Amino acid sequence: MDEKKIMEGVRLLLEGIGEDPTREGLKETPQRIARMYQEIFAGMTQNASQPLSKTFHTEQADLVLEKDIQFYSTCEHHLLPFYGKAHVAYIPQGKVAGLSKLARTVEIYARRPQLQERMTAQIADALMEHLQPKGAMVMLEAEHMCMTMRGIKKPGSRTITYAARGVFEKDTMLKDRFFQMVKL
Repeated sequence: MDEKKIMEGVRLLLEGIGEDPTREGLKETPQRIARMYQEIFAGMTQNASQPLSKTFHTEQADLVLEKDIQFYSTCEHHLLPFYGKAHVAYIPQGKVAGLSKLARTVEIYARRPQLQERMTAQIADALMEHLQPKGAMVMLEAEHMCMTMRGIKKPGSRTITYAARGVFEKDTMLKDRFFQMVKL
């Protein structure tokens, strides 16, 4: 990341809204924002192959679900946060990933300028690519600050997206099982 460009951009933004970037409370804001962006956009330099490459052999071939994985992301349209829970499932085919690796995969895709719909698909596709399961299903539930603090101003509204791959695409009973397990 180009820290100097971020700091200059923040200074210009502050001037653009009529603020004085040299006043006491704002003097260090450009540096703080640059450090924050390095953290909240860390997924830009990460790849899901890293956490999903650590697998274990298994004979288990039934549904694995990690649910209620908290995430925070940034809407690429307004650069405002959206946050919520991810539910990630797959049907193993000879290997499983450690459960923390599923949460790490969610984090990698959340820590980028993002669309919820794209993030949902990226997580499902990463599972299919790196774990080669029989199928994968991902559901995200999120509240978008671009919907709650500006525009339509509807706090508490949630957007739900899901992506089904492999056996989840055609097997409605399996899909229903996923949704039932998420509700538990």
